[in-house]
Amino acid sequence: MTLNVRIGGSLGEFVAQNVGSSGDYENVSEYVRDLIRRDKSRVEAERIAALRDELKLAFAAPETAYVALDAHTVIARNARS
Repeated sequence: MTLNVRIGGSLGEFVAQNVGSSGDYENVSEYVRDLIRRDKSRVEAERIAALRDELKLAFAAPETAYVALDAHTVIARNARS
């Protein structure tokens, strides 16, 4: 995939400081790819944390909170949703 992005003003200056001989990246594409990878990792970590929190709640629930269901009941319930 090829993307074209215009960055001006203070953001453009910031990118320029991080690219080339004065920065940590050889070119803007390398910088953008790294930013996207970091953001992807952050989003994945947030999703895992949310799932972990839900699982903690589920495991902390008393036995009386659980209801036995068969597959047909689950399928029917999901079909209504």
